[in-house]
Amino acid sequence: MYVFKTPGFFKKIWPRYTWQIDTKEKILYLTFDDGPHPVATPFVLDQLAKYNAKATFFCIGKNVQEHSSIYQRLINEGHSVGNHTHNHFNGWKTATPDYIKDVEEASRHIESGLFRPPYGRIKSKQGKIISRQQHIIMWTVLTGDFDTSQSWEYCNKKVLGQSKPGSILVFHDSEKAFPILEKLLPSVLSYFKERGYRFEKLSAALLQKGEK
Repeated sequence: MYVFKTPGFFKKIWPRYTWQIDTKEKILYLTFDDGPHPVATPFVLDQLAKYNAKATFFCIGKNVQEHSSIYQRLINEGHSVGNHTHNHFNGWKTATPDYIKDVEEASRHIESGLFRPPYGRIKSKQGKIISRQQHIIMWTVLTGDFDTSQSWEYCNKKVLGQSKPGSILVFHDSEKAFPILEKLLPSVLSYFKERGYRFEKLSAALLQKGEK
């Protein structure tokens, strides 16, 4: 079970995690989890280039190893990257020493001060350890692109209605999400571009200016 927009009380329970960027400017922060993927990630990069958009890719370490040229492409095109563990571990189901070891393994392939836990599931102790060196990035809007039981039109309606200035949106550049992603992403980019929004990447420097 999931909700498209993160409830406000989540931000109060875990205030040290970043859920959105505090701005009144028309800026959205698009993020992509689970790549690089040989089909989905190049598609995403082509779409972002079309709209002069920058984004943040939370990559799985083993996928970076397998698709290093695609990983290098997204960096060369000016996007930022984040650590999404090496093996896509669920923090709630993984012992803390094993989880931290997996994050450290991913860090050998992904140089970043940003981290997002797979499924958004992370134990308090895990979060405390990781946040000593990395900003933990959650999200404002979950696009639902991974949910094969939904239509892309339904996801599109939710995303367009819930996204506001400073929102952090989560897409997935993965095989499972691609059937929805390939229709949803162009729609989101076009809709907000026409309304004067721009799309920017997350960075440690940005977050140090103030988090919300």
